Amino acid sequence: MKFNHAGVIGAGAWGTALAQVAARAGLQVTLQARESEVVASIAAERENTMFLPGVKLEDAVTAAPGLDALAGCDLILAVPPAQHLRSALTALKPHLKAGVPVVLCSKGVEQGTLKLMSDVAAEVLPDAPIAVLSGPSFAGEVARGLPTAVTLACEDEALGRRIGEAIAIPTFRPYWAADVIGAEAGAAVKNVLAIACGISEGKGLGRSAHAALITRGFAELTRLAVALGGKAETLAGLCGLGDLVLTCSSPQSRNMSVGLALGGGQTLAQALAGKVSVAEGVASAPAVRALARSLGVETPICEAVAAILAGEVDVDSAILGLLSRPLKAEA
Repeated sequence: MKFNHAGVIGAGAWGTALAQVAARAGLQVTLQARESEVVASIAAERENTMFLPGVKLEDAVTAAPGLDALAGCDLILAVPPAQHLRSALTALKPHLKAGVPVVLCSKGVEQGTLKLMSDVAAEVLPDAPIAVLSGPSFAGEVARGLPTAVTLACEDEALGRRIGEAIAIPTFRPYWAADVIGAEAGAAVKNVLAIACGISEGKGLGRSAHAALITRGFAELTRLAVALGGKAETLAGLCGLGDLVLTCSSPQSRNMSVGLALGGGQTLAQALAGKVSVAEGVASAPAVRALARSLGVETPICEAVAAILAGEVDVDSAILGLLSRPLKAEA
């Protein structure tokens, strides 16, 4: 069965970029946007001037304010902020046709429940087939048609490959994987680690420190994912190492930009002021810390980031704490 009509929940930069990809792949696309300004600008100017300015959208992309507009879709891409996924899927449920796959494109751990996004989706939509899209991808680059490769994780291989083929274009290549948990865990933790790398950059700690943070952060990410039931080899791919390297290496990353501001001496409120897009790592950091503690997994870098964001410790003290940890075997 071929997919024909994709519905995208959330018209932020990433949701809009994915709508553009789906349209270029030949699908009719309905992009659900909460902001009336976004709906109006797409209708009048073929552009999401609020979240993705400068990108002309394909004619196959239409915007609508309500989730009822997705009732006729045969494929859903869910791209709300991670902490709003539960409410978004709950609102979608009355309009979702039986058997329609839901692809989770939000990255994070839900506060309070400490659940991954697939767990949230399974609770809200127990009968919907679930897949996860994750990997090194900046929305602006994807929307402009620059080459990108991502992981499309789905336990049902046949369905996963069908979804991948439906949204694939020469410049957007989804690689199938079965390990949904590994794909999600990597995506959630890398946002927290990107804040740490931004802080290091903002403090001028140098490229050696930056490389060490990525490497030791990758070890934390892998330990946590494996403890959750994911596979280490999944984390060595696009949704783990690939996404981590990209997010931790460019100020284009919303999470790294927050860290840069914190490392430069700004408060968290100042670092977030004026941002229209969500830095998922800020909300996920306390949940990642709590989840790691509940599983008995050591994540000192994520612990330090969560402590800084919570105002429990200042940046310099957190750095000193990391540098004062006992020496031990690397593996």
